[in-house]
Amino acid sequence: MSSTTGKSALLMMDMQNSIVSRYVQDEAQLLPFQKALQTAHKYQIPVIYVRVMFREGYPEISMHNKMFGGIAQRGGSAIPEDMVQIHESLKPQPQDIIVNKRRVSAFTGSDLEVILRAQQIDTLILSGIATSGVVLSTLREAADKDFILNVLSDACIDGDDEVHQLLIEKVFPMQAEVLTVDAWAESLSK
Repeated sequence: MSSTTGKSALLMMDMQNSIVSRYVQDEAQLLPFQKALQTAHKYQIPVIYVRVMFREGYPEISMHNKMFGGIAQRGGSAIPEDMVQIHESLKPQPQDIIVNKRRVSAFTGSDLEVILRAQQIDTLILSGIATSGVVLSTLREAADKDFILNVLSDACIDGDDEVHQLLIEKVFPMQAEVLTVDAWAESLSK
């Protein structure tokens, strides 16, 4: 394990109600995320929640964006406040940071990199929904920014199990250490 507790941060990405409700069929799926949070807090590793959030009227969304363009076309007000809140079972603690982003990657349209650099964090522990969305996009961008990366394989969820396995087993290991929450927690206790 290449991370050190003084320079690491756990990223809990897209764990907001609107996304959790679409991907999580059973609350037990959130247990690895809860254990990751407990582990980070136990070892005083900063926790940064990243959520997707838009302004009223969606001025950040281009009609050319296949993923978000439909939201803007429907118009109306921004996503209801309760839908952008972090899922109750993963509730942030007062010391945790919440970052708002405007695209799939945790870095795009957010101040995440400013926070990481200010805190001298060089190692990111990635978790989130979806493996093929925010986790993949953030991993690629973070690797290009020279962060040391770890992916918590059981604290990532995707709508397609085959895609999730392909990413976890074949794609992510090229740029990150992939391990379970239990293996990560055990490595910190040594």
